[in-house]
Amino acid sequence: MCRFFCYGETIREKSSISYFVVKMKNQRKPHLDSRGRLRKLNPKKLSRKKNGSLRGRGWKYGSGFVDGVFPVMSPVAQQILEFLLQEKDPGKVWLSLDTLSPTHDIWDDLINVVVQLRVNKQWDPIVLVCEWILNRSSFKPDVICYNLLIDAYGQRAQCGKAESAYLRLLEAQCIPTHDTYALLIWSYCTSGLLEKAEAVFTEMKNGGIPQSTVVYNAYINGLIKSRNTEKALEIFQRMRKNRCQPSNETYTMLINIYGKAGQSAMALKVFNEMKAARCEPNICSYTALINAFAREGRCDKAEEIFEELQEAGHEPDVYAYNALMEAYSRAGFPHGTYEIFSLMQHMGCDPDQASYNIMVDAFGRAGLHEDAHTIFEEIKRQGMVPTMKSHMVLLSAYSKSGNIPKCEEVITRMLKSGIKPDTFVLNSMVNAYGKMGHFGKMEEVLRAVENGPFEAHISTYNILINVYGRAGFLSQMEDLFLSLSGRNLEPDVVTWTSRIGAYSRKKQYRKCLEIFEEMIDAGCYPDGGTAKVLLSACSNEEQVNQVTTVIRSMHKEEVSSLLAV
Repeated sequence: MCRFFCYGETIREKSSISYFVVKMKNQRKPHLDSRGRLRKLNPKKLSRKKNGSLRGRGWKYGSGFVDGVFPVMSPVAQQILEFLLQEKDPGKVWLSLDTLSPTHDIWDDLINVVVQLRVNKQWDPIVLVCEWILNRSSFKPDVICYNLLIDAYGQRAQCGKAESAYLRLLEAQCIPTHDTYALLIWSYCTSGLLEKAEAVFTEMKNGGIPQSTVVYNAYINGLIKSRNTEKALEIFQRMRKNRCQPSNETYTMLINIYGKAGQSAMALKVFNEMKAARCEPNICSYTALINAFAREGRCDKAEEIFEELQEAGHEPDVYAYNALMEAYSRAGFPHGTYEIFSLMQHMGCDPDQASYNIMVDAFGRAGLHEDAHTIFEEIKRQGMVPTMKSHMVLLSAYSKSGNIPKCEEVITRMLKSGIKPDTFVLNSMVNAYGKMGHFGKMEEVLRAVENGPFEAHISTYNILINVYGRAGFLSQMEDLFLSLSGRNLEPDVVTWTSRIGAYSRKKQYRKCLEIFEEMIDAGCYPDGGTAKVLLSACSNEEQVNQVTTVIRSMHKEEVSSLLAV
């Protein structure tokens, strides 16, 4: 008889708050809002309810048979769960499972264990258990078992195996549910196999199966995960055309799409449409809208939605507080960020790692590097391990100030912690070296990017083109620009604008217009930054009028195309 071992939990006590946190309590400073009026955070206004709770697990999209279902684990199930989390050898796991009696109770325990593993995103043990049930046990798997396996393979980006599990489901004469189709579509979308995702819809239609909200949500969610937001919006329109009622989850995903694209007005429009359709916004919907305004640093609007969230009967959780903190951080009000952080603790809602990272970023953005470093150290004092994000925001703070020794210190600390720098980290170093004129070291980092395991990204070359342009090294800038096609990189609006800016500083108006025309021919649309550098290249009123006319005409074309859509 196999023995499943129980592992005791260690209780970790939180360390006391640092001197910095105590010091900050009396630093409640007023700030200017977006209308230029002097404002001061009113904690009472934002905290009508006590004991703000953390968001419950299971709120994100998944399959309907799992979300919101948290089984009570029997002692045997708990032992199986702990064993699976500890044992990594597949052979030993299967040998252990072989010793289980094929009873109804054991079947319930196994499914409960797999559901719990899914909540914890432990995909490998899920595959082991489900494959054991299918291939080795005397249990007859049901649709839930197959759905869990399709889900696990999809999450592991093993689309072929997810499809194979679906075919096995059909061979076993199991009837697919809407969750089955949803999970399969999600797997195809995240792998970029949109034709196969559409084929699932066709199969449902041919089988007389209505395309439900959960299936459309899976399609939209999968497209968002694969960063195909245009197609996601197209599927949403198809959903409405087919008279399939969007859920609050559907609207929340759309709010997130527009929020991340910096279109808070559109995010608010979707939110209002949601309420007009009598679809009650949940706490995730409110938080998504707060995040949309936070990304633009619109504290007043973020605060307004935060209040509305409470008026609707929701208790703010750590995600809502973090979103509001982010608004003050982006707006350049670090003390306002701390006020929300302090309020969150006062209301009984424990800050998470992201809360501290936002604080580090807020003070770093404001140039208060010592305070940013103190908060970074507080992360460790609270028993947390600084993540890649924690190091990134601290590195960004030092990089912006050109403090090269501190940047190098952060990189060394990351390496000692076993964290491998990513493209963003290396971009920060390229930017820091470039600002200080350390071109040799800047090019060393570039070689590390090109020769290392890092994926080439246009953002790295944008920094280099900008640095060379500002330094007046136009030939190096042009050589780098011409090399982009050989690296399979497409210049974006930042690339073109940086290149125009280099000639704009030398008042080479004709050259700027020439590059601007190249930009338009390449299908890249200019933004406000492009207009500014073009105007700065002008030496007389005639040139200013010429640039203004071009920009206005292009703006009218863009508005007309949006109205046509």
